[in-house]
Amino acid sequence: MKLPEYFELDGGDRMPRIGFGTWQASDEELESAVADALAAGYRHFDSARAYENEAALGRALNKWIGGDKAKRRELFVVTKLPPGGNRPDLVQEYFDKSYSDLGLEYIDLYLMHTPFAFEHVPGDLHPKNPDGSMRVDLTTDLIAVWKALQKLKESGRVRHVGVSNVNAQQLQRLTAAGRPACLQIEMHALCQQEEMIAAAAALNIPVVAYSPLGSKALADALAAKTGREYPDLLTLPAVRAAAAAHGRTPAQALLRYALQRGVAVIPKSTNPQRILQNISLWDFNLSESEMASLRALDRGAAGRICDFSFFPGVEKHPEFPFNK
Repeated sequence: MKLPEYFELDGGDRMPRIGFGTWQASDEELESAVADALAAGYRHFDSARAYENEAALGRALNKWIGGDKAKRRELFVVTKLPPGGNRPDLVQEYFDKSYSDLGLEYIDLYLMHTPFAFEHVPGDLHPKNPDGSMRVDLTTDLIAVWKALQKLKESGRVRHVGVSNVNAQQLQRLTAAGRPACLQIEMHALCQQEEMIAAAAALNIPVVAYSPLGSKALADALAAKTGREYPDLLTLPAVRAAAAAHGRTPAQALLRYALQRGVAVIPKSTNPQRILQNISLWDFNLSESEMASLRALDRGAAGRICDFSFFPGVEKHPEFPFNK
């Protein structure tokens, strides 16, 4: 099975279907890991204002570019509007900060990170109340924010805009005001997002899976805090069996599974060997029976790890995407 290695976007741009995630990495770790990723062949890099690492990513990418515009065109760089910027009058201000920190001629894709919003507090991306809950802005006009993101393209400093962490109903509402170039959502073997894949396909929107290996660091942190158990995807028998059948790692089996489902993946690692393994996915195919065994692992919404419970109080927001 020969899979396309890119999503074709408007204007002839191409988004590689294997990218490099950057969440939860220190600046020093990230700069080293990005250098390893570039050497391994990654050209799609995912960041966010909320990760507080755009400057480090920009330094690493600009070092590789070295002023060569042709090399810049090889890259597909993504960053995101933080929840504190989810007001139409703040979109430009937050974009300008990301643009400055990345230090690139243009940003390929700018995403609305979440449909819910925090209060805008200069210098504080995650403002909290005295009781530890988030200072949530309940007045969010999602469509107005989305229109402000689209307007950013007029400057030429961002080529495409999209959305992340929305539900199917929100995706349809947003698309009615302008089709997103991309939908980025948590997706892995325990949380396979069948409804969202179908909704995006019906709207001709490519899907990018973040945490495609299950985000063990986040799962461990949440488990310590809540007592909830989060299985390690890399140890599941079905995953290990599929990997062994092809002489691959469990991570490679999980990533190939996602690719064969038609989505892109943005795994994150700071280990040079795993960085190389995670992009080496084009020369093997999972069989129908292996795909079925992995499909059977799905727990639906119960398998979600990034449920934003680490932001207490956001579930009260009218645009919180996971309320039933």
